[in-house]
Amino acid sequence: MAQRNMSNVKCPMPSQDPKVRARNFDEVATGYTYEMAVDEARRCLNCKNKPCVGACPVAIDIPAFIERVANEDMDGAFEIISRSSALPAVCGRVCPQENQCEGKCVRGIKGESVGIGRLERFVADWHREHSDETPEMPKSNGHKVAIIGAGPSGLTAAGDLAKMGYKVTVYEALHTAGGVLVYGIPEFRLPKSIVQKEIDNLKAIGVDIETNMVIGKVLTVDELFEMGNEAVFIGSGAGLPRFMNIPGESLKGVYSANEYLTRVNLMKAYRPDSKTPIKKSAKVAVVGGGNVAMDAARSAMRLGADTVYIVYRRGMEELPARKEEVEHAMEEGIIFKTLNNPVEILGDENGFVRGIRCIEMELGEPDASGRRRPVEKPGSEFELEVDTVIMSIGTSPNPLIRSTTPGLETNRHGCIITNGDDGLTSREGVYAGGDAVTGAATVILAMGAGKNAAKAIDEYIKSKN
Repeated sequence: MAQRNMSNVKCPMPSQDPKVRARNFDEVATGYTYEMAVDEARRCLNCKNKPCVGACPVAIDIPAFIERVANEDMDGAFEIISRSSALPAVCGRVCPQENQCEGKCVRGIKGESVGIGRLERFVADWHREHSDETPEMPKSNGHKVAIIGAGPSGLTAAGDLAKMGYKVTVYEALHTAGGVLVYGIPEFRLPKSIVQKEIDNLKAIGVDIETNMVIGKVLTVDELFEMGNEAVFIGSGAGLPRFMNIPGESLKGVYSANEYLTRVNLMKAYRPDSKTPIKKSAKVAVVGGGNVAMDAARSAMRLGADTVYIVYRRGMEELPARKEEVEHAMEEGIIFKTLNNPVEILGDENGFVRGIRCIEMELGEPDASGRRRPVEKPGSEFELEVDTVIMSIGTSPNPLIRSTTPGLETNRHGCIITNGDDGLTSREGVYAGGDAVTGAATVILAMGAGKNAAKAIDEYIKSKN
């Protein structure tokens, strides 16, 4: 057994200098070295009750994989992670570990938690760089399942079902698989080559992925059943952006964060030779305070903006974005205008954005979510001079699938209603999970939903045969 490291502080993550990285799209965090990973792994106490596992949406045996790292058995560590997670290199980078596994880590009681996410990332990267093994093709069980959406939820369900022997076909609306992993999360947080490698691993175990397939247009859910599929999983995400419905939102230079990030990430609008270039802005206001807002603001800075504001109606303490993302944004020079809310986007005589009018806010009594409700301060309006406004106030599911699938029940927000954790919808044989059910949420929660649904689909099909 490896000797324990009883330091109360986790090994810092190496990263690019903020002034350098703020102008490039290379990955910010450069990852642990082998020695760092082993040293950090030895901080784990290998608790018997494993509180970290209970806080992981896909239930990775965290102490077991970390113990392998501590003993320098990286292949063994990867094998343990792979039992539960289809996308370990992704999760190690973008999961909110501080609110999940690391939030329950016993080492965090009197110091800093073990760097679980950093170790997961290291193991996945080490395996990708050092292993030449090809995944073993599972034995077919003779049954077919269709997956709608090649995002984290759909890919997880596809991988788990393929390992059980199902013939799985994933139908993706865009021209590239990956969903939010490729169109939403920037290259500097999640390199697309890593996403592609994870997708290639799924293809190697027999998962078929058909792109440019808009379900509800090209094919319907009913037609997928007619093609011999015995179950359908809907993991189509929540890609319909919301706006504030304030004056000026139709001006040139106003984007949804969804469009802005898709054009940057998927269409590579930042490249000089891009066929879909995005406006080169000087001063940008991003409205919102979540991870997507941070991604949009940091992307705008990398596209050459001189000044980038985050405009958020609550205070710094209430920002829903990950602490790490907020810290990275501040280091890169993003200006936080908290306790401010836009009331109008201002335009020039040619219909272009020239500014944004805001009103100061103060926090009142807690609302239904438990957060203090922001209240306007009369007479506190002011203007910010900007030429671009990016709205990042949330998304909802596209209505296309629900409008073409009779009997599929949804709530008032357009999210598909499911019967508990198994993802069963109001239609027999139709399951759903991820943002299509919850609205915009995290990658790991979507993966957990895909994992639960795959198990339920397997049980459902076995019960019929």
